[in-house]
Order: sequence, then structure tokens, then C-alpha cells
Amino acid sequence: MDNLRQTGSHDRALDWLNFFLADVRDGLGPYLAIYLLAVHQWQPASIGLVMTIAGVTALLAQTPAGALIDRTPAKRAVVAIAALLVTGSCLLLPLISSFGLVALTQTISAIAGSVFAPAIAAITLGITGPKAFTRRVGRNETFNHAGNAFSALLAGGLAYVYGPVVVFYLMAALTIASIIAVKRVPPAAIDHQLARGLSHTPTGDTQPAGLSLLLHNHTLLLFAVCCALFHLANAAMLPLVSQKLAQVDLRLATPLTSACIVAAQLVMVPMALLVGAKAEQWGRKPFLLVGFLILPLRGALYVLSDNPFWLVGVQLLDGIGAGIFGALFPIVVKDLTEGTGRFNVSLGALTAVFSLGAALSPGIAGLVVQSAGYDAAFLTLAGIAAAAFVLVLVALPETSSRSAEAPTVVPTVAGS
Repeated sequence: MDNLRQTGSHDRALDWLNFFLADVRDGLGPYLAIYLLAVHQWQPASIGLVMTIAGVTALLAQTPAGALIDRTPAKRAVVAIAALLVTGSCLLLPLISSFGLVALTQTISAIAGSVFAPAIAAITLGITGPKAFTRRVGRNETFNHAGNAFSALLAGGLAYVYGPVVVFYLMAALTIASIIAVKRVPPAAIDHQLARGLSHTPTGDTQPAGLSLLLHNHTLLLFAVCCALFHLANAAMLPLVSQKLAQVDLRLATPLTSACIVAAQLVMVPMALLVGAKAEQWGRKPFLLVGFLILPLRGALYVLSDNPFWLVGVQLLDGIGAGIFGALFPIVVKDLTEGTGRFNVSLGALTAVFSLGAALSPGIAGLVVQSAGYDAAFLTLAGIAAAAFVLVLVALPETSSRSAEAPTVVPTVAGS
């Protein structure tokens, strides 16, 4: 009975951590484009360049962030400090307007934000172990998307009354709630050996594999390429929609962008629950194929109309694609690195690879917009997404050991 109570307490702590951290972990996201366009009258190419700089910084920080989470027992403190840095960087934006200073604040935010994904995944794996990890990740993503929908709904309503600057103060409030939530995760509940992907052995002498496994696990590398193409196509879509909305009606731009986010997040909730409940039974690849197929369809549909309600409606498809991808990503990485002790550094490395795609996406889209217009940019992104789907279809194997024989990596003893 005491174990059940402890498990329930741990689940609730993870639930609230994912819920409140949802808005903090991505910084300002699409609201940055609206703020710079509406308040500082920046050009789309300049907005895209700032977002690209931040994205490149994030990708460079991802692998070291994963390595840090693998090594440190202070995972909860890392999450709290990172949340403070992200929010502090964003709160400086109303006080500055130069390109250099704005780029600097977003660079700091990107570095701090790089620890959230591996830290949450590690805390989860350290509490649940590998057998219950899939279902718990689905629950993590459910509360993450619910938190995003909640914060976006608040941001949209408050911004309509008080202006786009209100999103900064909303983030500050959610950061405080995130720090309270992470402190409610009992430190003794986290098994730090399980958290990095190592199993306990009778002799207790298991050591992490050498980092060369990242370059020799061909399935892991192929999955990284698929992820990079997915985010190269996906990252710029919502910012482009935000800019189109701002051109139609500047006053409604932030509320309608919030509507886009809320609509997608509400769809992501059942998608994450479905992945958590059925990914062991059905396998990973069927879900991946659906998620990757939705993205080119979404890009093509954006060009059919500039009606704000149509754009918000199409954004619902993002809930399917991103909802599936977000839930499956740490699960597939766990499949491919189980027993190596390099789960978090691998998670960080793959996040770095797809962050490269996400970082390049706004810059490429911004250049296409300036030279050929928004429709051409959406179709370009849709073409990239179609290539990613084909690669998943023909080349990526099933990674679940229950559906197929999972690729294995034999650990070699190396320093941690």
C-alpha cells in the first residue's frame, strides 16, 4: 500500500512538472515572431535570422546537456536553474530592441532550454524503469500538451486585452510553478543508473558504453536524419502562419496564434495517450508513418486560403504529427540505446540533429517568403516533409523489441 501511495505521488509530481514546464521549455516560441514584427517592426528575414541563431546555439548545447544529465545526480536543480535562465532572458526583451541584444537573450535561452528534454526523460526513466517508460512518456506528453494549451489560451486572452508583452509575465508565473513542481519530485525516487539507460547487475559493475556507439548505431543515425528533416519542414510553419495573421489583423495576431497552439495541443493530448497505451502493442513504426505523413499534407493545405479560421483549422493537423513525434522520440531513443548507459547523451545528440533542422527552417522559410511569397515557403516545407516520410517508409525499421527484433548495441567499458 505504501508503494502504491509513493508511485501515485511520483506520478502526480511528474504530471505537474510537465504541465507547468510546457510553456517555459520552449521560451517564447512563435510569440517571438509576433512580438518582433508588431512591436519593433522587424522584417521576416531578420526575425528568421534571430530564431536561426538561437536554434544553432541550442543544437550545439544539446549533446553536452545530455552528457551533463547522464552524469549529474542533481537533475532537479538543473531543471530549476534552466527555467530561471530561460524566463530571465525573455523578460529582458521589452527593455531592448537591437538585433545583437535580442539575439544574445535568445541564445542564452536556447542554451538553458537544451537541458529540459534529457532531464525530464532521465527523471522519468529513473523513476519508472524501462518497462513502464513507454506508458509514462505518453502521460508526460499528455500533461505537456495540456500545459501548452492552458498557457496559450491564457496568453491569447490576456494579450488581446493588454498587448503581446503579457506573454513575458505569464512565463514568469509558470516558471515559479515549475520550480515548485520539480521540488515535489522526491530525489530518492530517481535511480540515476536506470536514468542513464544502465541496468542493475548482481555484481554492480556495469559501465556505460563508449561514446562511439553514437556513430556505429546505424538505425540511430537514420532516425536522426528523419528527425532533422521533420523539424526542418515543421519548425517554420507556425511562425509563418503567425506572420500572415499579423498582416491580416495585427490586433488579433497573438490571440489567433494562441488559438492555433491551443487547437494543436488539444489534439496532441489524445495522440500522446494513444502512443503511451498502444506503442508497445502496435509497434513504433505505424505511429511514425502517420506522424510523418501529416506534415506534408499540412504544408500543402496552408496555401489554399488566407482565412484566419482556415489557418487555425489546418493547424489542428499539427496536433496529430507533433503529438505522435513528441511522444515517440524518447521511446525510440530508449529502444536503440537500452543497456548502454548513454540514453541521455544520445537523446541530446539526436535533439541536436533535429534542432539543426529546426534552426535552419525559419531562416530558409524567411528567404523564400521575401523572394517568392508565403505560398512558396509553405510548399517548400511540404516538399521537405514528403522526403522525410518516404525515408521513414522505406528505410527505418521497427525498433520495438516486442514487434520486431530491436537493434542492439554491445556496451564497451569506458569512463562516464
